[in-house]
Amino acid sequence: MTRVVLPSPAFPPRAPEGAGNLRGRESFPDAAHHELANAQLRRNIGKATHTIREKRLQVTAELPDWEQLRDAGSAIKTDVMNRLPELLEQFETAVTARGGVVHWAADAVEANDIVTRLVRETGSDEVIKVKSMATQEIGLNEHLESAGIHAYETDLAELIVQLGHDTPSHILVPAIHRNRSEIREIFLTEMDGVDPALDDDPSHLADAARKFLRRKFMTTPVAISGTNFGVAETGTLGVVESEGNGRMCLTMPQTLITVMGIEKIVPTYADLEVFLQLLPRSSTGERMNPYTSMWTGVAADDGPQNFHLVLLDNGRSAALADAVGREALNCIRCSACLNVCPVYERTGGHAYGSTYPGPIGAVLTPQLAGMNGSHDPSSSLPFASSLCGACFDACPVKIDIPALLVELRHQKVEQAVFGAEAAAMRAASIAMSSARKFTAAQRAAGLGRLMAGRKGKISTLPPPLSAWTDARDIPAPPKQTARQWWDSAEGRREIADARQEVGE
Repeated sequence: MTRVVLPSPAFPPRAPEGAGNLRGRESFPDAAHHELANAQLRRNIGKATHTIREKRLQVTAELPDWEQLRDAGSAIKTDVMNRLPELLEQFETAVTARGGVVHWAADAVEANDIVTRLVRETGSDEVIKVKSMATQEIGLNEHLESAGIHAYETDLAELIVQLGHDTPSHILVPAIHRNRSEIREIFLTEMDGVDPALDDDPSHLADAARKFLRRKFMTTPVAISGTNFGVAETGTLGVVESEGNGRMCLTMPQTLITVMGIEKIVPTYADLEVFLQLLPRSSTGERMNPYTSMWTGVAADDGPQNFHLVLLDNGRSAALADAVGREALNCIRCSACLNVCPVYERTGGHAYGSTYPGPIGAVLTPQLAGMNGSHDPSSSLPFASSLCGACFDACPVKIDIPALLVELRHQKVEQAVFGAEAAAMRAASIAMSSARKFTAAQRAAGLGRLMAGRKGKISTLPPPLSAWTDARDIPAPPKQTARQWWDSAEGRREIADARQEVGE
């Protein structure tokens, strides 16, 4: 039996290989600057997120005990994090007793090697896949392709992203940035056997995808899935989805390989009752998922006869070791926080450069990948938020995302080397250390009126202040400070008049 050994607390943790690290990618501010220029993207995302948000509000308002359900979900996940090693060992025992084979993967490299070996052992060079954030996190499709194995995504949105040589931009709706005209062009260009007369009617697009995938369901002997929940008590795994493609992948092939992040455990089968109410309402605004598939090990003459479970750490133990950061592991991947986030709505998911976009990605990615210096793109993600708190209000398990963002920002500042920003803060600290110094600083700031000129606005400043003026103007400093006005004859006269009016 494999034991889970937690590292000593370190927040944020060092970056394990393949943890969705953003090295070599743009920082969030740079990527967001490019995405903001895409008006079509903003329209697509704005329409989709507003629709989902309204549906969610309607179905959650139907439940008089919605807040109690959220409290229950939060309590269950907190309990899981407090005794995760124990629950994982119980889960491994239950899966093995029911005919499954459990593999432990410390990082993405190990997980990819395990899955590739298992597929090769079947003799197949193709696999069908259920939508899975964990496999995206580790780059499994790309790794399989390099080994001569082609993975076919069967979720419609994931298929659109795959055929479009694109990357997902939303946890729940990966192709949210595409409209139906764009999807039609992708299908006509990339999908084998599609009717050249295909139009952009959604039902016709879905039918084209259905015909394409049905051949794969009937002929591919290996499937790869993620899982929404794993039950420690029984060894049961579950996938919830809306299209039925997951049901086909989980029942048709001879071999099923499931990659599961170790935080997806729930203690008992009864705990699913809570999450199967929270998840669909928070994610798609539905009262229940159209398809909820659960399986426990291997059953003779029913479904896959070979079941392998890969338990993926990939930075999760390091995040778990911190009493503050571990709260992000409570996430059930519903995407409710994305649908209410004003930053995500305007920049889209690609700006985050990670498998996990939006508010939860801004806290989860830096913990899984680490923040390694000011030039690491993941270190900019905690600042991809206005801290408005909408994500906390929407989260079905009450993850305090704003508090986690503030903590990560604190850690980023603590780790930062002395630079222009630190120098500016040091100068401000000195200026505010006494009334005399503050008065002198105010007088010096008055020179900014020369830069503002007749228009009364400062539009250009040298680096590093140019990062501010590139996006906004600064009003010219006033001719008279509040202190100077207070001491002037005009100020004293106005103060006296004001006191007289209030009867002093």
